[in-house]
Order: sequence, then C-alpha cells, then structure tokens
Amino acid sequence: MTNKTHDSRGDQDMNIVIAGHVDHGKSTIIGRLLADTDSLPEGKLESVKETCRRNSKPFEYAFLLDALKDEQDQGITIDSARVFFETDLRKYIILDAPGHIEFLKNMVTGAARAEAALLVIDADEGIQENSKRHCYMLSMLGIDQVAVLVNKMDLVDYDEETYRKIVADYTEFLEEIGMEASSFIPVSGMEGDNLASLSDNMLWYEEETVLDLLDSFKSQPLPENKPFRMPVQDVYKFTRGGDDRRIISGTIESGQVSVGDEVVFYPSGKSSTVKSIEGFNRPDTDTIGAGYSTGFTLDEQIFIKRGEVATLADEKDPHSAARIKTNLFWLGKEPLTKDKEYHLKLGTSKVKARLEKIERVIDASDLSQSEDKGQVELHDVAQCVFKLDSAISFDLANELEHSSRFVIVDDYEIAGGGLVEESLEDEQSWVREKVMLRNYKWEKSRINREERAEKYSQQPTLVLLTGEEDVGKKPTAKALEQELFDSGRVVYFLGIGNLLYGVDADIKGDENHKEEHLRRLAEVSHIMLDAGSILVVTAVELSQDDLELIQTTVNPQQIETVWLGENVTTDIEYDLHIDEFETEEKAALQVKGMLQDRGILFKAW
Repeated sequence: MTNKTHDSRGDQDMNIVIAGHVDHGKSTIIGRLLADTDSLPEGKLESVKETCRRNSKPFEYAFLLDALKDEQDQGITIDSARVFFETDLRKYIILDAPGHIEFLKNMVTGAARAEAALLVIDADEGIQENSKRHCYMLSMLGIDQVAVLVNKMDLVDYDEETYRKIVADYTEFLEEIGMEASSFIPVSGMEGDNLASLSDNMLWYEEETVLDLLDSFKSQPLPENKPFRMPVQDVYKFTRGGDDRRIISGTIESGQVSVGDEVVFYPSGKSSTVKSIEGFNRPDTDTIGAGYSTGFTLDEQIFIKRGEVATLADEKDPHSAARIKTNLFWLGKEPLTKDKEYHLKLGTSKVKARLEKIERVIDASDLSQSEDKGQVELHDVAQCVFKLDSAISFDLANELEHSSRFVIVDDYEIAGGGLVEESLEDEQSWVREKVMLRNYKWEKSRINREERAEKYSQQPTLVLLTGEEDVGKKPTAKALEQELFDSGRVVYFLGIGNLLYGVDADIKGDENHKEEHLRRLAEVSHIMLDAGSILVVTAVELSQDDLELIQTTVNPQQIETVWLGENVTTDIEYDLHIDEFETEEKAALQVKGMLQDRGILFKAW
C-alpha cells in the first residue's frame, strides 16, 4: 500500500484560481474572504483601516493584499500569485496571477494545479473581453468547476434584472465553448454581500454564499488509476561510504510504481526493473503513487537523463515525436511567428521549437476564427504545428491531460502554453521507432558506462569530421586516432568505406538509401560508444538533417562535430571549425584540445 500523509500531498487543500477583467474586483473579494474567515494576522484589519483614516483615504479590502505582501512571518503566506485562507472544511489556496502568465506556468508545469475557478464580472460594467478570454483559457486547461461572481452589485442598487442579464449572456457564451458554470452568485466584495452570509440587500437571492460554494467544490482525486508517468527531474549518484546508488528522481504525475516493476523510459526506450523506492524522511514503502516527489533505483544501471518519462512496460506507452499539433493560448508580448526559434517545455523536457504551421486562430473574446493568419497574437487561441529539434514524450489532451500540457518560452519568458492534441510524423520517426525497440531489447553488459569511463579516463564520444571533399578529413582523423592512442586512449577511426563494403553492402550504390546509411553508421557508433570508445568518423558535407538523424540514435551529448575547411557549405551546427588546414597533425591537436576543454579526456596527457 502507498503511504499517504496529509502534509506530503495536502489531500484536504484545494487550489482555486480567481480570474476576471481588470478592476472587476478580484482583490477586494480576496481581501474580504481573508477578513471574513479570520485568516488575517491579529490586528491587521484595524491597522490598515487606521492607516487609511490617517491618510484621509477610503478603506478598501484590496489594500489588505498590499499590506500583507512582505509579512511572511506573521502566519499568512501571500505573494503575487497565492493567498491562503481556510474554512471549517479545508484550507484554500487562491491563485491570482497578474497577467495570468504565472498562473499559466503553474498550471502547465504542475506547480499549482487549480481544481476550480472563480470568474469575477463587474455588474456595472458587464461582461468584458477578458471575462471570456480567461474562461476560455480555464477550459483549455481542463478546469471544469467554474463559478461566476457577479460583483459590485451595490453599484447597480442590487438590481436583480442586471444580474439575470449577465447570467443569461454569459451562460450562452459558456455553452459555445462547452462549459457550464457551477453557479452564479451576486456579490459585493466591498460590502460583503453573499460572501460569508446571505445579504439582506438581495432578498431575491436565496441560494449559496461564496464560502458555501467553495466548500461544495469537489477535490479532484489524484490519477493513481491512470498509466504510470514520472518525468525524470534528475539522477542522483552516491559514492560515500560504499553507497553506489543511482536514484532516478521526479514527481509522479499519474499511476503507481512498485518494487519489481519493469519501467521503460521514453523517448529513449531504455528499460530496467525497480530495485527500491527512495524517499527523504519518509517511511519505507514498496509502492508509491501520483502526487509524490520520489525516487527509485534500478536493478541494472542504464544511462537516463532529465526530460525522459518513466512508464511501466505493461501499460499504455506515451507518444514520442519531434512534430506535434497543439492547441495554444498566446500571452506573449510579441506575436508567435514562423521565423523565430522558441523553447517548448513539457514536464521536465525542454527543447528548441519552431512554428511550422498555423491551422486556425480563434479570438477567445468573440470566438471568431481565421485560417489565413500569418502569426498568433496576444490573447489568440491557435491550433498550431511545432517542429522540435529533438523528440519528447507526452500524452494527448484527451488521454492524460497533465502530461499533455506545455509552455512556450520566448526570450527567457513564458509567452504561451496549451495542450498537445496530436503526435505527427517527422523525418526521423522511423529511426526513432527502431531505436526504441533496440533499447528495449538491448542486452546490457555487467560493466556500466561509468566504470568504463573511469577505467579509460575518457567519456565515450563520437567525433564527426566533415567538410568538402579533399580538405584533409581522413588524414586528420587518422592523426587524431594515433595521437589519442599514443596517449593511452581507447579510440577507433571508422571510414565510411568500411561501412559501405561491410554493414551497408546490401544497399551500397543506391543513392535513395542515404538515410539508411546514416542510421547504420549511428547504430555502429552506438555500439562503439557503449564499449567506452572514442570513435572518429569522417563524412562529406553533413547537413543539420543528417546530424539530427544520427542524434536520434546517438545521445547528442556524446557527439562532437568538426567542420574542416574554409568554406562551410551546409547548415550543420558544428562544435569546432578548422578553417585553415596546414598539417593533419596540427588539425588533430586542435580537435584533441577541444576534447580536453570539454572534459571528454579526463586529464591532460
């Protein structure tokens, strides 16, 4: 059985997001809720009122938020995004993020997943664009418990007809986006009407108060009955006192894992068996489930990196792709365009991404659609296709929502986010499928990667020497092999001809099989690197597409690319450019220097 504690997962807490158009009274409602639930530090309400009196300034409950921002030590936690208060039933965290970027980031990355939402509409101003946009965003993120607070009823003399019209108009909008409000409550944040108790000013309203409503929201059960998903956050290695554990850590998004389970990591397809479940200051357990930050060790040591997704072998696989169709909400200062490189973050993976296609754009305020827009602008919702520089693993929005959420980073700032709707084919899909099957079926040596690296004083690396014909690639490669060998390294030079007349003999001479030639080269490289070697390979004018195909099979962190010759004739992203070839020995020393600088050769020889 899973060991559960209230403190470790906050089973009785509930995250509520509050949204609404600017100046519709969100802060006033939050301040009033803090006051009416006795969640303020003692004397704080009186102190703020006295400050207002001294400054001849009308008191507003919204002032309480400003007064509390720096008072973390007074029993209440508050910042620009979170406010805590409690009722007799449970504790609440109100998420109120200016600009909604912080809220979007938290929802997508899992820092604070709201289970319900309050949408505030000013009774006097009525339904505004953001009243619709924000609810559209909530629907995209899967929040289906939404209540509408028709605020500032005191400004319309508590008029029932004004309230009824907002209810009718907003209900019609919600139906268009497939949502339904839990309830509509007429309130006055300033006067406290219908927040903690029913108001004498609106005898025509006899239903629930806001606090009653909050307590009626249902806590969403953690998805332990779903397929196991744990994005890998890090791998911790221990060496002190004979402790040789490698703990793969992360937060379990869904499902459960037990000692003895066979786990498969995607997109690599590598697999092993759970040996132990590890935790800090927590009772020992053989099973752990959704919501926990945890770690586990494996029976067989395999090289796993941050960004992979741990799954169970006997459950549904996630999708792995480098092209994805998405439903995106854009909040960036600059439009989303095709001529710019972005970063896409999903789970713990972060990859470069380019907008490949805009299929349609929706204005979330009036639901109008366009299929010919060249960019996605602020507050637009768009169905887009992204091309990623490497494959990531995910589930689709209609399968496992949590592991389909992503954000787009533009110039170090989160500018948008949404859900993955479809996994699309790309140039390397066929190679990736072969690699995942190979990794799953791979017979592992008893000697692991770290042991070989320590024994050979080097990191296994594929050195790709490329450039135009007759610029000295082969002489340099052979000189580099000799230099490293004389230094006691485990190194091997592999000419393309060695493959063409051997491994590739069945497809030699067929120009239509370039991709298969490269795939086989990558597979041979994978074996040599698994043996701990430094492999030096030469090839004529490799392109970035060629390199990406090789990277599908060989870990990109184990590849160093050198362009030899003055003229760079392809778009390849190289690590070293030797533009002047004097002698092969001098060029080889330049490559060796790069390997030393990058820590591939452990000590100078």
